[in-house]
Amino acid sequence: MLGMGLAAIDGTIVSTAVPQIVGDLGGLSVFSWLFSGYLLAVTVTLPVYGKLSDTFGRKPVLVTGVVLFLIGSLLCAGAWNMASLIAFRIVQGFGGGALQGTIQTIAADLYPLKERPKIQAKLSSVWAASSVAGPAAGGLLAGYADWRWIFLINLPVGLVALWMIVRHLREPERPAPRAPGTRVRIDWAGALAIFATGALLLTALVQGGVAWPWLSAPSLGLLAGAAVLGAVTVFVERRAAEPIIPGWVWRRRTISAVNLALGALGLLMVAPTVFLPAYAQSVLGLGPIAAGFVLSVMTLSWPISAAFSNRVYGRIGFRLTAVIGISLALLLLLAFPFLPFPGEPWQPALIMLLLGAALGLFQLPLIVGVQSTVPYEERGTTTASVLFCRQVGQSVGAAVFGAVANGVLAARLGGGDLDTLARALDDPGSLTAGAMDGLRHAVDAAVDHVFVGAAGAAALALVVLLTLAPRRFPVLKEAAGADRGEEANA
Repeated sequence: MLGMGLAAIDGTIVSTAVPQIVGDLGGLSVFSWLFSGYLLAVTVTLPVYGKLSDTFGRKPVLVTGVVLFLIGSLLCAGAWNMASLIAFRIVQGFGGGALQGTIQTIAADLYPLKERPKIQAKLSSVWAASSVAGPAAGGLLAGYADWRWIFLINLPVGLVALWMIVRHLREPERPAPRAPGTRVRIDWAGALAIFATGALLLTALVQGGVAWPWLSAPSLGLLAGAAVLGAVTVFVERRAAEPIIPGWVWRRRTISAVNLALGALGLLMVAPTVFLPAYAQSVLGLGPIAAGFVLSVMTLSWPISAAFSNRVYGRIGFRLTAVIGISLALLLLLAFPFLPFPGEPWQPALIMLLLGAALGLFQLPLIVGVQSTVPYEERGTTTASVLFCRQVGQSVGAAVFGAVANGVLAARLGGGDLDTLARALDDPGSLTAGAMDGLRHAVDAAVDHVFVGAAGAAALALVVLLTLAPRRFPVLKEAAGADRGEEANA
């Protein structure tokens, strides 16, 4: 849980310290790579760490991840310019990728099926609390100490986590993945191909429409390069003796359906996490802290719902539980555009509270269910593929919904975009009352369109579950436990 907190808080803690960092190091034109570089490194390394954890065990990979993360944190604190800070954030991301995937896999290894929702809910609570606390902690450290403490604060927490993992983590005895005396083969060519493909694709998605237009040479070149490298990756992985992403990840209905469904979850989550705070500030007139509270209520109901989801899927199965959750989420996302203008803060807060409960019923049964359909030696790869698809979905959602919001704002404001909104929120006194009212209506319309798009992503997840996912997940008896035979066909 300490390791999970490290990975979660560092995705958001830098956001409120950007002015201080830029004032000290310069590099305003490329500061967005402080976030994009970290996201890229985490995402593209997830499949690699998943395979390595299946091959060498979870503990060595987790220890390596914590050490890399701490080295990256120490280097970030000593950065001398923006380029070096971005490079060291990528090193942090290499460690963060190991933390995210391996911790989720260890939870499935150590806890039987009946107890798994409780530990997963605790991990979700840590993630949610860290994500919400990150911006506040970053602002306090940057304002009252120095922005370098944002990274130095990781060291004591990470060292305690590392000590506890080394001393206390005892992995269950695992079956030998190969015959005695057989040399371990690591698919380095596949790992490099996956890394290069993901880097080009995510760079195109993250920077498209921001650093350059979507139909410009850089965007088209990156997308074309990603397509070519994707074909090379498939070729390399088919020929590899022990591929990083085995073909069975997509040939098995359960795993492929969960991958697609959670990819859609990553897509729809962009609407509340990215656009709701701007809506709360510009449309509802709330301050940054109150705007954050409107979003944070979702993180209260999500882990509670997830913790009790086993009582639902234990009776009706994994798929039907997830179908109920995403159906409720679809209705809630469609309800958002019907909120009155300007409305009261409790109205979107109520929707977020219910949305968190719905998504807790959706995500956790799918993760627990798919982990329970594979043996130990395939669980790391399976978990990593699920998280990888969710991360890619989040990147796609940021690109797509950013374009949608920009388009609506441009149409309503006669050429405005998200940068115009950010400047207006930073200095509302620079606008006349009429201009501010027009901006509020434009933001309201833009966010409404984004939530309709998020509802479309929820509908996609629902279709995937109803058409591709099996009615009953083929849970392995050894995963469920001999004394839990009634859940073996959940």
